[in-house]
Amino acid sequence: MSEHIGTTCVQGGYRPGNGEPRQVPIYQSTTWKYDTSEHMGKLFDLEESGYFYTRLQNPTNDYVAAKIAEMEGGTAAMLTSSGQAANFFAVFNIVGCGEHVVASSAIYGGTYNLFAHTMAHMGIEFTFVGPNCSDEELEAAFRPNTRAVFGETIANPALDVLDIERFAKAAHDHGVPLIVDNTFPTPVNCRPFEWGANIVTHSTTKYMDGHGTAVGGAIVDAGRFDWMAHSDKYPGLTTPDESYHGVTYAERFGKEGAFITKATAQLMRDFGCIQSPQNAFYLNNGLESLHVRMPQHCKNGQAAAEFLSQHPKVRFVRYPNLPGDANYELAQKYLPNGGCGVVSFGFEGGRAAAETFMKNLKLAQIATHVADARTCVLHPANATHRQMNDEELKAAGIEPDMVRLSCGIEDTEDLLADLAQALDAC
Repeated sequence: MSEHIGTTCVQGGYRPGNGEPRQVPIYQSTTWKYDTSEHMGKLFDLEESGYFYTRLQNPTNDYVAAKIAEMEGGTAAMLTSSGQAANFFAVFNIVGCGEHVVASSAIYGGTYNLFAHTMAHMGIEFTFVGPNCSDEELEAAFRPNTRAVFGETIANPALDVLDIERFAKAAHDHGVPLIVDNTFPTPVNCRPFEWGANIVTHSTTKYMDGHGTAVGGAIVDAGRFDWMAHSDKYPGLTTPDESYHGVTYAERFGKEGAFITKATAQLMRDFGCIQSPQNAFYLNNGLESLHVRMPQHCKNGQAAAEFLSQHPKVRFVRYPNLPGDANYELAQKYLPNGGCGVVSFGFEGGRAAAETFMKNLKLAQIATHVADARTCVLHPANATHRQMNDEELKAAGIEPDMVRLSCGIEDTEDLLADLAQALDAC
């Protein structure tokens, strides 16, 4: 629709015709009526497009998914019930029992548990490498049965920046796609497809929704990976699917549509992790202001990082766009307009000081949430990453005294004043 992300945030995906609703309509229906059984049969055979059961697809969801695809510069997208479901579907759609994935170790704790434990029980093995590992270490992680590479643009909560171009090249050299979770920067601040990524995921619960209203996820396909050129690795896409009357997704839908069609027709059919149409409606409302909110999140994050870095009670600060940060150069490459509003930092007084600080905050709220219009804080080692042992925490870039501060869109001076008074109490 537009080369400008703001216009796409507001008007992408849904284009009403004459006399149709200006706002995305909510199709709050489980089913659709058809005049003939033959017509419905064509839908089930994927010979025609349309809707027959909301567990697979719903028009409201598809309008919003199309907007996110436009924002990311992809060719197809789908909504899921959560960011966890999006990451699971994105990987499981192309990786099966006995196969392998290379993943960054600096990822969200829930994603790490999904990969290292739950999907391990399904026979899928993951090798975790540091996002700043050497080229030799990255190369050594690949195996003949590797089927994908996974990372987060900005790691939650370690805030490491993934060198997308380098990881994409390594993936493509081995004939596999790169999957990137782009939740923190959103396509407003980074579009991984422009750096070689093939699949992008989101927890839309975060900045995209932005108001703590609706849990959800999204998967977007760049439409560039040639599945047929690597048919031996991806039989699910390149050979007939007998559960869908022998359709071969890569042949029927091409590079542009095969991945999302299979994930919808097969995985959503069987797992049912659909986002509700009502939640998709809420998500769309959030997307319409995303390009306006992200600069304020980043302004507050930058101000908080600079303030904390100068405070004597603060032991370390991690914020990619802060000069001197280990990820500063990568941030300048991938996130020149800002990354996100999340700042991670630790205390000279250790874990006890971190807990005292959080108890004394007045404006910021302790919540199992991040990337919200309201400032919130969390102690990752005691919450989102609680199931990890010390070694796993270290690999993920988590320290016992680390606090994750998610700066909202409040007035910057009020936010800094709250941080100052809470630090005085430590």
